[in-house]
Amino acid sequence: MSEHRFLIWGGKGWVAGHLKELLQKQGKTVESTTVRMENREAVLKELERFKPTHVLNCAGVTGRPNVDWCEDNKEQTIRSNVIGTLNLADCCYLNKIHVTVFATGCIYHYDDAHPIGGKTFTEEDPANFSGSYYSATKSKVEEIMKQYSNALILRLRMPVSDDLHPRSFVTKISKYEKVVDIPNSNTLLTDMLPVSIILAENNETGVYNFTNPGAISHNEVLDLFAKYVRPGFTYSNFSVEEQSKILKAGRSNCELDTTKLTTKMKEYGVEIPEVHKAYEECFKRMSAGGTK
Repeated sequence: MSEHRFLIWGGKGWVAGHLKELLQKQGKTVESTTVRMENREAVLKELERFKPTHVLNCAGVTGRPNVDWCEDNKEQTIRSNVIGTLNLADCCYLNKIHVTVFATGCIYHYDDAHPIGGKTFTEEDPANFSGSYYSATKSKVEEIMKQYSNALILRLRMPVSDDLHPRSFVTKISKYEKVVDIPNSNTLLTDMLPVSIILAENNETGVYNFTNPGAISHNEVLDLFAKYVRPGFTYSNFSVEEQSKILKAGRSNCELDTTKLTTKMKEYGVEIPEVHKAYEECFKRMSAGGTK
């Protein structure tokens, strides 16, 4: 087997940076790029230049400071999250390159068939949340992307790193004046990014709910944060109805079923930690590293 060569799209991004560092530590050949995904000629030229065996797509827009940005910038959102994502996948397909798309699980919302603490959303369930333009575009792109035989689609939710990076879910909610107390699926990058590399290297394809098993509420996260990282930290709650008054777009709240992912990873001898345990270990690493 020829050497695997990884090309990461979205080179200046947060997740892309973590992936590149991880691959370098593993001794893999890796580069990152900031070429615009929607620029077909530039994408094809970049693929020809580096000749990757695997593309990891971490690019796209989520908005600054949050997804509300997409409501007022729909054309830019389409250009990146729809046209760009599909163009990159198509260019990879034509060049027989495996592509991993770091997508989102924020295409679902608790409903009567999937209540809090009840039945969870599987990879086969149709998207039922379009309360934000960001989520609406993501669910439509996924439906098309699934047709590409070279594509692995990983649905992240509320990603968290071992530091207080501004993009980390913990950093965001620790700075909110008030939070809603609803259980959600979360993706802890230290646990999950090595999993993404295993799946990519083995040319797995299709859609995977890419979160730690289980669901954890905002209150539970912040209680653990106070216990291990910032003693004395306090927060307050408000309702979803109160939250909606200060947001331009709605927010997805859901628990994703991780059975498909955990079963697949057992084939590779990997066990993914349950989300509460994963958070405890994450915050212990934070504390040990001096994060406050």
